[in-house]
Amino acid sequence: MALWGGRFSGESSALFKLFNDSLPVDYRLVEQDIQGSVAWAAALVKVGVLTEAEGQDLKAALGALLVEVAEDPQQIIASGAEDIHSFVEQALIDKVGDLGKKLHTGRSRNDQVATDLKLWCKAEGEGISERLTKVRSELIELAKREQQAVMPGYTHLQRAQPVTFAHWALAYVEMLERDISRLDDALSRLNTCPLGCGALAGTAYPIDRYELAASLGFAAPTLNSLDSVSDRDHVVELCSAASISLMHLSRMAEDLIFFNSGEAGFIELADDVTSGSSLMPQKKNPDALELIRGKAGRVYGSLVGILTTMKALPLAYNKDMQEDKEGLFDVMDTWSICLDMTALVLSGLKVKRDNTKAAAQQGYANATELADYLVAKGMPFRQAHHVVGEVVVKAIADGVAIEDMTLTTLQGFADVIEQDVYEILTIESCLNKRDVLGGTAPNQVAAALAAKAR
Repeated sequence: MALWGGRFSGESSALFKLFNDSLPVDYRLVEQDIQGSVAWAAALVKVGVLTEAEGQDLKAALGALLVEVAEDPQQIIASGAEDIHSFVEQALIDKVGDLGKKLHTGRSRNDQVATDLKLWCKAEGEGISERLTKVRSELIELAKREQQAVMPGYTHLQRAQPVTFAHWALAYVEMLERDISRLDDALSRLNTCPLGCGALAGTAYPIDRYELAASLGFAAPTLNSLDSVSDRDHVVELCSAASISLMHLSRMAEDLIFFNSGEAGFIELADDVTSGSSLMPQKKNPDALELIRGKAGRVYGSLVGILTTMKALPLAYNKDMQEDKEGLFDVMDTWSICLDMTALVLSGLKVKRDNTKAAAQQGYANATELADYLVAKGMPFRQAHHVVGEVVVKAIADGVAIEDMTLTTLQGFADVIEQDVYEILTIESCLNKRDVLGGTAPNQVAAALAAKAR
């Protein structure tokens, strides 16, 4: 029976019921709905709406229901209830009779669902935080393993200057740490309890909402009933945090897909995160990484969806807001599995150090060092930049590396060049000179790793 049926003399059409009912989505909130109901029963006891005995009976029945749905979650969907609140209430009535009908006193499905969803977000957010931390740890371990590996750094996908593979990994550690911080901020802001706000104007019973919020693990109650039942900022923020995080994971995936290509040959991915071709037996495809890259777009879609749904809603609750959960649930599920898969990819990744070093030595990645050398000899940087550009043109035409050009040839471009130029053109010199906070010099990378390990 619908919770609102008394006002109506006719039955809902089957199509309306299919269109209106949210149980196929919000069944996932069953644990939170029961948790909130236990807390509400205790609050009603304290204001004299329920006796102590009634409160204990409701608590016991709700506890038993929680065990039952954990053992057989299919019964929720099979019930045909309109939503998770209707399911819990009817199951409670089946257990304790008319006493179950008393529980909704002073409460609305509006503050109920707002509370359920925040409780769910808190629990899911903790799991995401653990996964983000796991990926961060795997990146740090990868950086430790590959601290000595040299590779080309890129801008515009052109070889630019040599860096270490550890420096590359630590760049993504920075991104992951911002993701963790962003999630923590979102979880902090949503840590307020809407229960007791009723449909929109507040409950008519003298509930201590501070005590009620604390009983559910919230930091405080919400402070405006209109806002409380219609606020979905936490859904938007979590979808936003997930979108930014998936953008980072997608960028990492793209890097690794390129590094894994035959053209680069920088890394080898483990068999357990790759697949083969149904036609070409030689193929080993980076499917896990491609799916991470692909799923980012799906998460972005959910963010745009909830923003669009909320953008023109008047206060307070509107049924449009029932569309908040499906996208959010998918976002959190997708974020979780992408983080798990990223951690697995990183744990089995092997760097082909000879290939990465050979690539770093190609592409005139030491051209900037030659320009700096000329500056140290007193040449203005813009002039040095132009001179080195000419050196690179000559090197390309002759098919040689800069460090393999003769001193006489180099002096033809700038007579200040001396024998000591060859010392600064080595990969080791290129790395060591970037000895500044945040730079790729080995001692800076070692210091960064030490700081991250703390």
